Amino acid sequence: MQVQKPWLQEYPAGVPAAIPSVPSDTSLLTILEDSFRKYGKREAFINLDKSITYAELQQDAIRLAAWLQSLNLAKGSRVAVMLPNVLQYPIAAIATLMAGLVLVNVNPLYTPRELEHQLTDSGSEVLIILENFAHVFQEVRHKVPVKHVVVASVGDRLGLIKGNIVNLVVRRVKKQVPAWNLPGHLDFNTVLKQGKPGRYKRPDIKANDIALLQYTGGTTGVSKGAELLHSNIVANINQVEGLLGPVLLSDKSDRFLIALPMYHMFAFMVAMLALHTGNCGLLIANPRDLDDVVKQIRVYKPAFIPAINTLFNALANYDSFKVLDFSNLRLSMGGGMAVMPATAALWKSVTGNHILEGYGLSETGPVVSINPPNQTEYSGSIGIPVPSTEVALLDDDGNAVGIGEAGEIAVRGPQVMNGYWNRPDETAKVMTADGFFKTGDIGMMDERGYLKILDRKKDMIIVSGFNVFPNEIEDVVTKHAKVLEAAAVGVPDDRSGELPKIYVVKRDQSLTEAELREYLEANLTGYKRPRFVEFIDELPKSNVGKILRKDLRELAKKTHSA
Repeated sequence: MQVQKPWLQEYPAGVPAAIPSVPSDTSLLTILEDSFRKYGKREAFINLDKSITYAELQQDAIRLAAWLQSLNLAKGSRVAVMLPNVLQYPIAAIATLMAGLVLVNVNPLYTPRELEHQLTDSGSEVLIILENFAHVFQEVRHKVPVKHVVVASVGDRLGLIKGNIVNLVVRRVKKQVPAWNLPGHLDFNTVLKQGKPGRYKRPDIKANDIALLQYTGGTTGVSKGAELLHSNIVANINQVEGLLGPVLLSDKSDRFLIALPMYHMFAFMVAMLALHTGNCGLLIANPRDLDDVVKQIRVYKPAFIPAINTLFNALANYDSFKVLDFSNLRLSMGGGMAVMPATAALWKSVTGNHILEGYGLSETGPVVSINPPNQTEYSGSIGIPVPSTEVALLDDDGNAVGIGEAGEIAVRGPQVMNGYWNRPDETAKVMTADGFFKTGDIGMMDERGYLKILDRKKDMIIVSGFNVFPNEIEDVVTKHAKVLEAAAVGVPDDRSGELPKIYVVKRDQSLTEAELREYLEANLTGYKRPRFVEFIDELPKSNVGKILRKDLRELAKKTHSA
């Protein structure tokens, strides 16, 4: 398929139309080693007012990588990392890559059911987990292939005195660590001591080796691992740098706020970009603690704030945030969900900095498009494709539609995934014969090449930037003995973009909302749990018996807009 590229004329001066192909011997490991060599004395990450330099990050990562190699795992074995934004996350993620293994990002808030699926599906043999969530893994330990467990504590890399104080507060004052028991596990710091740098052997990693399994529902169905090759991530780093470099990378002392969790592909890319360019990632473990977020911004004055609409809106409405000094803020970027115009306007009035909205998916490494940095106002679009990226809009027959016409957004470029892990059937559903990934999003392109999302072709619900799939909610709900049928839809919400709602047909009339909610709490992580539960006598269905979610969405809109 030949694709016209009107967006190239919108690139600022100096932005290339294409990036060089990633050489076959280049990997994320190559990129990281180059940064360690260039920027050893600079700050790499800050968390809880503790900073580590590039040299210290490299030292810790090599120790952990050496320990991983001592396990005699085969090249490409999977290591699951179930950590929030603490210093241990970049150490663990980088060590996994340095050991020649595949990183599997895991949401720390997963329920036992969700965790079991991801660990089993990925075949992860090692799990690195924060002690706050160890009790969840304990419930599924004997059902999954994990052989080696490393348990981290929040204060592990904060220094002896501060670390012990932080751990005491987390465990005993805040009581955030439920009881757990995992015989045979090792502590994070113990593993670092056991790892001998002299025994570390640099693996032979190629561009076409798998770097990450990034779990996503794709456009439909059960959570699947998107195979992201080293070349996918390296290419996307170069693509984003190519478009944003002129404004973002002018000062190597800049700090990037990383408040979104790094197990999310958007934040992972921000962290990798920061490491590549010699900047510093300011890690926020709990972005819901706005007092702490504001404090970190006040003290460290980040130049780059990437966030989702929910966080932008919360901060812009927070009194203590409004009085901060924003003179160092050069770039605000929205992703993960649509930025609301009202939020963008408020953010600009408070900070003097407009939000550049972008677009991407786990399957695309993740960035597809960004509004160019020479814009001076919020545009309401998701921007123009980054260099070396082709975007086509397709009709239901797979044919390209014209400028200004609606179609499914399809993406081709070096950042597009290799496929879904062990699911060639699902890969075939989303990839065209000529290499385009069909996103499931309906959009349109104007004559200048700017993209706008109109709707979703599938039924995915987006809650604060996280994909929630109705099938998964429905599968959980209908396993309740008192439920006959169920259907989940998204309800518009000013703060989160959407919230899940479940329509339920009872099998047993004694079922109560409280009973169902208790069951959901045990089986779905927080953002997936239906905020609204409505019992209904019968679900709308087609002539062949298919549940009509579109009818339920219309019903929900009427109910929740009244």
